[in-house]
Amino acid sequence: MMTWFTGKERATPVVEAASPHDAARLAAIHGASFHRGWGEGEFELMIAERNTLVQRLRLRTTVIGFAVSRIGADEAEILSIAIDAGHRGQRFSRDLLFTHLGYLAGRGVRTVFLEVEENNQPARRLYERAGFAVTGRRERYYREAGGQELNALVMRRDLS
Repeated sequence: MMTWFTGKERATPVVEAASPHDAARLAAIHGASFHRGWGEGEFELMIAERNTLVQRLRLRTTVIGFAVSRIGADEAEILSIAIDAGHRGQRFSRDLLFTHLGYLAGRGVRTVFLEVEENNQPARRLYERAGFAVTGRRERYYREAGGQELNALVMRRDLS
């Protein structure tokens, strides 16, 4: 039986370790996603750190997202997750988050924390659906480009 390629088949995204060669692309995604984007050098340093897990999300040959966590003993903090703007709304962030959490669990992490801007409803929904719960609030933690100060929620999820 012959199968025809229609060009509409959805490629499977792959979560894998980021390398120093990815630093520029990760910085570009981060810079387009957040007011204060991290630079290429910052990503290079994080990729080199033993206690930091930096993973890229690749679709075919293109890096479309990443997740970064810092690990200390049996706890981790998700520092950032971002998806390229052209690929948002396709459940890639959910797949990336759950895979990233699995890698953290595999490294002995039992509890994961993160901070999210209080009014960022898409991110809050993602984290709540992944089992994170609000455990605290930081007043005026984030500063927007125009100087507006925004609150952060501290969220936690147990992996064990």
